Amino acid sequence: MSGTPEGTGSGRDYRAAFDAAHHPMAVVGADGLVTVANPAFAGLFGTDPAGRRAADLAGLTADQDIRRTYRDVLSGRERRLCCTRRVKRADGRTFWAEIVLTPLADGPDGPDGGERGALLCVTDISDRRELGARLRHLEMHDAVTRLPNRALFFERLSAAVEAASYERGATGRIGLCYLDLDGFKAVNDTLGHRIGDRLLIAVADRLTECARNAGTARGGGHLVARLGGDEFAVLVEESTGTEQLADLARSLLASLQLPFDIDGQRLAVSASIGVVERSAAGTSATGLMQAADTTLYWAKEDGKARWTLFDPERNAHRMTRQALSSSLRPALERGEFAVEYQPLVGLADGVTRGVEALVRWHHPRFGTLPPNRFIGIAEEDGSIVELGRWVLRTACGQARRWQLDHPAARPLFVSVNVAVRQVWDSDLVADVARTLEETGLEPRLLQLELTESAVMGSAGRPLQALQDLSDMGVRIAIDDFGTGYSNLAYLSRLPVSALKLDGSFVRGFQDEAHPNPADETIVAALVELAHRLGLTVTAECVETAGQAARLRRIGCDTGQGWLYSRAVPPERIAELVGLTALPA
Repeated sequence: MSGTPEGTGSGRDYRAAFDAAHHPMAVVGADGLVTVANPAFAGLFGTDPAGRRAADLAGLTADQDIRRTYRDVLSGRERRLCCTRRVKRADGRTFWAEIVLTPLADGPDGPDGGERGALLCVTDISDRRELGARLRHLEMHDAVTRLPNRALFFERLSAAVEAASYERGATGRIGLCYLDLDGFKAVNDTLGHRIGDRLLIAVADRLTECARNAGTARGGGHLVARLGGDEFAVLVEESTGTEQLADLARSLLASLQLPFDIDGQRLAVSASIGVVERSAAGTSATGLMQAADTTLYWAKEDGKARWTLFDPERNAHRMTRQALSSSLRPALERGEFAVEYQPLVGLADGVTRGVEALVRWHHPRFGTLPPNRFIGIAEEDGSIVELGRWVLRTACGQARRWQLDHPAARPLFVSVNVAVRQVWDSDLVADVARTLEETGLEPRLLQLELTESAVMGSAGRPLQALQDLSDMGVRIAIDDFGTGYSNLAYLSRLPVSALKLDGSFVRGFQDEAHPNPADETIVAALVELAHRLGLTVTAECVETAGQAARLRRIGCDTGQGWLYSRAVPPERIAELVGLTALPA
């Protein structure tokens, strides 16, 4: 072989080694016919291959690229062909083979003459392929429920999104039900993981049955997967619209609400389901899962044991909230916040007694935002502490400037809202003391407002902080009084100096032609109670002269609302000093 005459000693050695090799090999001539093969090759194919076309034996004719490379190797233009093919034996059975074709250096007649040929090596890799398939199955399926796992689900989801985007004659849509079991943790914690796993298996069986029935009714199948923990998903390829997904979600929920009998114990669980259905064009697997995850969260937030359909408008609100959350802390550093002030006016004489400091966020994208758009976010992520310090410092400094600019006028007190998290997460007493010292504002000219729900029932650190602030001379007011606990007995033990009646009470005074006696009776009782406890009362949301007159008649001390002024920049408040009111 390879230029060595068979009759020489070395040629005989090569041929002996060729025949004795356990690896199936054959020499292929330039014409593509097998010229000689070793016994291992003949045994693998179950026939003597001499004279047969190698391309037919090795299954190299079906693929155009492989066929072209095969010819190039035989002619010496390519150095190697390596591929995996499914090959048929003489008895009709097939096996997976790794095919390697390498050109021989010389033709079969010697180094100087003869046509080129190639060495064909064939390796049976059926066992390797089967092992790989088993390993992939284990890798792509959940060990407990035997359902497809997260990796396989995302693989199928990505393929489905891509296929639905380009295939003609299909709906071009895709749907997804994302489930989370309600109450599963309690089963695991009380009965153990063995029972928990049995329950997961039973849940998987029910979900699979529901998906199979729904798929049969629609002429297709749905993929059910366990994504981890107690989370499952059902993928609907080529969906026909939201009604199809809604029907499936209802069916899944109904099946899971039936009790489970596990090892003689009757267990009850339910599920929260996020449902997404949309056109595949313009979406992605990641985007679809994000929408499903968001919708699942809504289902839990709305009370669990229900399914919820993705709502683009609700999601836009969530995205806005997320955008505000991520930019809140940097906004303080960039100086995007400002404080405006709303007058607190004496109802008896119309004289401005003080102002409430209200923070505004001048957002570069969303415009000017009132406190109710971002204070809740700040409380959740803890930035309310830093923001609260800034508002306190700004408001106290402004109140002191008014006092210095108008020394002859009665000084205005400034009322600053305080979140309960500021009491817990910071040393509020130290913050207030330091701010008063730095600004030079007298403690009696600062009022701190806390909501009724934050103050009522306070104990330990919050109550001690309120007491220390009161001892310092700072006023403590309960904001939105009447909307929370309204624990009147507890009220007498708090270091509070003022109540601010919630605007819902005052709005009941709007119909001046037909006043509701009950509204006036309630407010009158609250005002009288507060006065007996030595507290002043401020009515919020005063919008008409009639409301102000009725509140004045009841004995309410101060009013706040659009009748007197909206919240305005500090330079406008200066106009109020010594005046009775600011035009609305």
